This record gives sequence, structure tokens and C-alpha cells, in this order.
Amino acid sequence: MAKIVLASGSPRRRELLTRMGIADFDVRVPETEETYPPNLSPRETVEYISREKARAAASLCRPDEIVITADTMVFLDGARLGKPRDEAHALEMLTALQGRRHTVCTGVTVCRGDYRDTQSEETEVFFRPATEQELRAYIRTGEPMDKAGAYGIQGRGALLVEKIHGDFFNVMGLPVLRLSRMLLPLGVHCLD
Repeated sequence: MAKIVLASGSPRRRELLTRMGIADFDVRVPETEETYPPNLSPRETVEYISREKARAAASLCRPDEIVITADTMVFLDGARLGKPRDEAHALEMLTALQGRRHTVCTGVTVCRGDYRDTQSEETEVFFRPATEQELRAYIRTGEPMDKAGAYGIQGRGALLVEKIHGDFFNVMGLPVLRLSRMLLPLGVHCLD
């Protein structure tokens, strides 16, 4: 089987690849600007950035290697919520999310040589109503500071989530079922 390269510095993505049964992979993080054209839909936005990351990763990889890139964003009423700048910004984002539904989109690109496939996954997340005291306590854990939307569903942020519709792992940053299907044409069978 060809060498797999995860072109992402995300520890959550590394963990999820391992959970999928892909234990032997390299991590190479390309330098990219996460800019995108205006007026793209949420799915188009994450797909665009994922493709750009794949282009940047090409210079770090051999043509025979399978490269995986991804980009995850949180959208509330169509507006992107990135990573918080500071604790006040985290509180602002979490306050906006509490008691409401938002969307998490991840774009994934799989490529090898001239072969390239980009797809996206969308998950609806519903936050329960929370008090400012609860949100501030969560922020003090430090968990929200490096995550889009200022929460991590795989950690204590799960205590803010009432329910989800869609792929749980997508909210962590990598839609594992979709990715496993994208890898099949390249001879990677995660259940074999």
C-alpha cells in the first residue's frame, strides 16, 4: 500500500486516522493561508481551502504518496466562527451559540499523483441553553482556545451540546466514514 500523509497539524485528525485503522502515516504540515473567495457556501468554502492545502502539500510529498488534507469550519446563520482570539472572544462566540443550532462543515481532499477527490460533510449541532457562569467556567479550562467555534465536542465542550444531526467525527474535524469511502479507489480498505 502507498504511504499515507496527513497534511494537518491537528492532533484530533491524527487520532481519528488511527481510530480508522490507519496506523502507519506521516504528518507533514504545509504552510497555507486560509483565504477563500467571497460568496462561497459553507461547503464550497471548506472544499476550496482543503484543495488549497492539498496543492501546498504536494511540494512536501512524492507523487506515489496518498495525501489527506482537511479544513473544518463552524457556521452560525451562515457566518463563519473561527478560533477565538482571546477569552472575551470565546465568550462572545459561545454566548451566540448557546440555545441554538449551528453547522460544522469539513472539506476533505484525498490525492495521489494526478488523482484528486474533494468532498465535504455537514453536521448540525444544537447547543443547550447555558449560563454565562457555565460558559466562563468552560473557557477557564483552556479547551476552547484552539478550536473553531470555541468548543471541542470530544472534550468538556460536549457538556454544552444537546444533540447533533450528522457525523459526530466531522465535528471533531474529520468525517471518518466519508474519508474511508474516498480512500477506497486508492486501494485503502480500513476494515480489511
